[in-house]
Amino acid sequence: MNKVNYSLKTEEIIKNNKREQIMPSLLLHACCAPCSSACLEYLNENFNITIFYYNPNISPKEEFEKRLNEEKRLVVEMPLSGEIKVIDGEYNYDEFLETVKGLEGVPEGGERCFRCYRLRLEKTAALAKEKGFDYFCTTLSISPLKNSQKINEIGEAVAKDYGVKWLPSDFKKKNGYKRSIELSKQYDLYRQNFCGCVFSKKEANANE
Repeated sequence: MNKVNYSLKTEEIIKNNKREQIMPSLLLHACCAPCSSACLEYLNENFNITIFYYNPNISPKEEFEKRLNEEKRLVVEMPLSGEIKVIDGEYNYDEFLETVKGLEGVPEGGERCFRCYRLRLEKTAALAKEKGFDYFCTTLSISPLKNSQKINEIGEAVAKDYGVKWLPSDFKKKNGYKRSIELSKQYDLYRQNFCGCVFSKKEANANE
């Protein structure tokens, strides 16, 4: 099966909106400030963005709060068009554990992660529908360790379920990941060495 060029799809949507002189609203799910940085820089001129920080997978809670605070600091310090609001998602670690129950031993990047993507994207889609956003999306695809094809497949499926438009993306393309590293250094952002959950941390520590 041929891979879809989701980065090209993003560009096509942006070009079409510019042609029609439309500035759509976007609810952008964010996992952390480093991943958000290059995504915001790229999308800011073409969407009215609100960030949704919803990551019940992150453990412990202190780590969750540390990443949230860095997210809020980033949107204040980056020279972005207009004010970027950050919506705090509920921290419910038990919900994450229930979502991935039975898959605790699956290696990082497998079905456990896919269920985690869906959990976060469903919450984002539900909020986008409730608040009347034109699109919803996630920063997750900027990581070279994340399966962008799967993220977009889940995003498209969730979009149909909730009746709100998914913004296809593969933010790691066109040096997006490299740019996120540059911006992280520029703004002295906290960069973690694991995705967020206890399972990814255990695997990261084992590989050190």
